[in-house]
Amino acid sequence: MRSIYLFDWGDTLMVDYPQYSGKMCDWPEVSAVVGAQDALSFLAQRHKLYVATNAAESTEQDIRNAFMRADLAPYISGYFCKATLGIGKGSPEFYLRIASALAVKPTQLIMVGDSLDKDILPAIAAGLTAVWFKRGRAASDHDNSYRIIRDLRQLC
Repeated sequence: MRSIYLFDWGDTLMVDYPQYSGKMCDWPEVSAVVGAQDALSFLAQRHKLYVATNAAESTEQDIRNAFMRADLAPYISGYFCKATLGIGKGSPEFYLRIASALAVKPTQLIMVGDSLDKDILPAIAAGLTAVWFKRGRAASDHDNSYRIIRDLRQLC
């Protein structure tokens, strides 16, 4: 079976504007991170893509609405959040529940996110492959248990 990609939401696929609060779907403006559309379009031809977010205020429908506004929704097969899983992101259990919901082994999942502590390390602890999106920041030394990218198009 092909790998399934999980993506973080804020500052990985969509810009998390610090001046706005509340649900992203209600913000005056939303936008995709540079390269997100290209990467998702490419990957969706070969893989299922899901969003795995720690958003506490937004429901699955709220998240979908934000993705529709940014023209990214056509590439996404589903959304996992605290409201749907009953647990916040940042622990291996979050990712194990996603694997269970998708009826796949954790090793079939690839997590892409911008937070080492909330996205990458817990995903690795759960048995997933992880890609740390450092968005233009210089790569630092790491233990080679995960890949580092600076542009989402590097996934293509």
